[in-house]
Amino acid sequence: MCLRGYFLLLLVTAVWGTTFPVQKLAIGEVSPLAYNSVRFAIASAVALILWGKGEWRRGSLLGVILALSYASQTAGLKLTTASKNGFFTSLYIVLVPFVSWIIEGIKPRYNHLIGVVLAFFGSYLLSGGIDGFNFGDFLSTLCGVGFAFHVVLITKFSREVKETDLLTPQFIITTVLNGILAVNASWYMPLGTIGAAVYTAILATVLGIWMQVKYQKEVGSNTAAMIFTGEPVFAMLFSALILGETFSQSQIIGASLLVGAIILSGVKK
Repeated sequence: MCLRGYFLLLLVTAVWGTTFPVQKLAIGEVSPLAYNSVRFAIASAVALILWGKGEWRRGSLLGVILALSYASQTAGLKLTTASKNGFFTSLYIVLVPFVSWIIEGIKPRYNHLIGVVLAFFGSYLLSGGIDGFNFGDFLSTLCGVGFAFHVVLITKFSREVKETDLLTPQFIITTVLNGILAVNASWYMPLGTIGAAVYTAILATVLGIWMQVKYQKEVGSNTAAMIFTGEPVFAMLFSALILGETFSQSQIIGASLLVGAIILSGVKK
């Protein structure tokens, strides 16, 4: 295994964790879909300059999945807390083995099945139970499903074509689809929101997804998902530091179960 790949994917995970509180502060009354379109327009321009137009057949499919995932994630972020949004999004990690089964024919192990049960029970506690589960939590969960497909397809496609060829197309598709969905929304954005869009576009999107497509094929989908376990932990940490968010006792138990489920899903034997 590539130790450099492990370290860089963990670094990417930390960067992704910062985006939850940063975007929670940035979007405010701003349309989340318009924000996504601006963010990925910046990422598209940078990727086009660095790597050219890319390979569109595979990149477009990744773009559609990424666009819908980010649309549900950012819309969910307006309706729930940054910490919960980060944890619900992280459900993709325990779903990756099942998507790998669908796409790559690799059957999930018993620890994956147990992990899914624990993860959804943990999510139930994290959301505050049925009364606490809101539409933002639901959208965040849909985002997790989309990201599971995105992770597995990145592993598959990056072994078939040059990894940088997958970047520009998916960024452009994400820009266009979010822009279409936000056609009737207000596109006004204060300076702080523009700054957040630049930060997330360059570090979390261009640099982050480039490292993901470059090194994930070396460590594999399931191992990469194990590394991404750190994303909800970083999201909670940075949300506490930046936003002052806290968890109740039941939410702490739920979050612990979810992280435990994610770790269990990465155990090979």
